[in-house]
Amino acid sequence: MKTAIGRQPRHEQRHEQRRTTPRSDPYRLRRKPAGAVRCAGCGAVFHRGRWSWRLTPQHAVSGECPACRRIRERLPAGFLRMTGAFVRTHREELLKRARHCEAQERAEHPLQRIMAIETQTYGLLVTTTDPHLARRIGEALRDAYQGELRYHYTKGERLLRVTWSH
Repeated sequence: MKTAIGRQPRHEQRHEQRRTTPRSDPYRLRRKPAGAVRCAGCGAVFHRGRWSWRLTPQHAVSGECPACRRIRERLPAGFLRMTGAFVRTHREELLKRARHCEAQERAEHPLQRIMAIETQTYGLLVTTTDPHLARRIGEALRDAYQGELRYHYTKGERLLRVTWSH
């Protein structure tokens, strides 16, 4: 449908953009497998359209989940930088909170995991297999210890950089 000035209405423009924009996550499955898949690395099971922690069906084939693939290829989807004097003095406490957030998320969402925790000159760097986990850990730190939380989404990619400073 065209308007009087020869342009598509806005709702049709947005619909057209969604159809033509390529998926930006190379770790997302292109097609759903015909049956169940059990990840050889972590034991997560893909069944009925989602990854979960469940008993492996008899007919499941062996494969690799997107999180194990990201870890193997060392390509994180989330980065959380913790900076400031507070980080240096409360390192273990902050790491314990990050691990606790990961355990809570991982119980429901097997693809949300911490990949690595590195000590840097500015503080700590936590890399995650999913951008939602980096955001969740950053929000937990802000809620518990205040500080400043900043997000930077990379345009065209499924990548999030979170910085928490205190």
